[in-house]
Amino acid sequence: MLKKVLIANRGEIALRVLRACREMGIATVAVHSTADNDSLHVKLADESVCIGPAPSAQSYLHIPSIIAAAEVTGADAIHPGYGFLAENDRFAEQVEESGFIFIGPRADTIRLMGDKVSAKKAMLESGVPCVPGSDGALPDDPDEILKTAERVGYPVIIKASGGGGGRGMRVVEKREDLIKAVEMTKAEAEAAFGNPMVYMERFLQRPRHVEVQVLADEHGNAIYLGERDCSMQRRHQKVIEEAPAPGITAKEREKIGKACVAACKRIGYRGAGTFEFLYEDGEFFFIEMNTRVQVEHPVTELITGIDIVQEQLRIAAGLPLQYKQKDVVIQGHAFECRINAEDPYSFIPSPGCITSCHLPGGFGVRVDSHIYQGYRIPPNYDSLIGKICVYGNDREQAIAKMRVALSELTVSGIKTNAPLHDDLFRDPGFAKGGVSIHYLGHWLEERKAQLQAEKQAEK
Repeated sequence: MLKKVLIANRGEIALRVLRACREMGIATVAVHSTADNDSLHVKLADESVCIGPAPSAQSYLHIPSIIAAAEVTGADAIHPGYGFLAENDRFAEQVEESGFIFIGPRADTIRLMGDKVSAKKAMLESGVPCVPGSDGALPDDPDEILKTAERVGYPVIIKASGGGGGRGMRVVEKREDLIKAVEMTKAEAEAAFGNPMVYMERFLQRPRHVEVQVLADEHGNAIYLGERDCSMQRRHQKVIEEAPAPGITAKEREKIGKACVAACKRIGYRGAGTFEFLYEDGEFFFIEMNTRVQVEHPVTELITGIDIVQEQLRIAAGLPLQYKQKDVVIQGHAFECRINAEDPYSFIPSPGCITSCHLPGGFGVRVDSHIYQGYRIPPNYDSLIGKICVYGNDREQAIAKMRVALSELTVSGIKTNAPLHDDLFRDPGFAKGGVSIHYLGHWLEERKAQLQAEKQAEK
């Protein structure tokens, strides 16, 4: 087993990894910027090393500083968490070249799945269903691009091969707008990702976002842990996640799960990973693979009883999976609300000092958060300050638990998006389940229009 793990991240995920290590008797090293001197994971780690000033480029994204911290503390492995360097193939390569274990896939696997064109090709070869589209990157010839669109069928979406997080995408409704859209997306892709390559897919009208969690080891073993529904999102950023996905049958789950396992074995995958799909009219269409632990991994842990982070640590130590597919039993229903330090409706970040704080509890309630009274949220990073997760015997009970949990949450001194979550968990459409990825955007537009109408009526 690993003896000492350096956690190359911050916030709630750093604390989550630290707790998993402590349970397994593994010593921990927290690296942090000057802005995170008082962060909870820094206080609880066995050792801590300041690796630079607040800007990420000079701290959490500065590879030499992280590797130097591992060297001076005698760590034998590095856990990247999510975000920052978690899916950076160069980082994974340099970690292992420096003599440390990277807790995640090999660099070549990250590279393969990080490029949307090569990832889609690998999935098609593995039998994973993909959205109809171009066979690889779009050529420079406008006539060929137009022919491809005719074959795929409008509307189409142009995507950057190296994109992610909802960036580098453009929907095209009609033929006359296509070439300009391709040129603009290429320019944006070059500027944002250093890679001008783009590809084309059919634009699905009302899809859901359904993803499959997998675990794979170095010994050729791989399993799937069911699926999650992450359709409640705004501008491609997830807000609420749940597991299992409403309306997905056991037969559908088994079919797509087996396809993901086969793909893991074909590409030699190692560690925890997530296959993300668009799901529409009973069909799954692969969009990308996240080669790391996900923000929403707790909902899968709650319905399976499997600690995904501890499995990452075991796999990195070279141990075989301790579960076989028959051991994975899905029970009950779980939700996760991402609590952000931001205005609930304008989404403007709200950094600052937390003057008082009460986190919810009770049977079936889990809170992953690094905040506490007196903690100052820095303005330099993502606004996520915690995740409220609940587990119930069924979806209806889980919704009731989340309503109670949200009513108990108190965070003063800053704004949070908890009021938005409270509204959504009382929304009849969401309560029915199975909403599309466009639902929240439309919901917010309707709310804004209603408020404007009310103001006009008052005048």
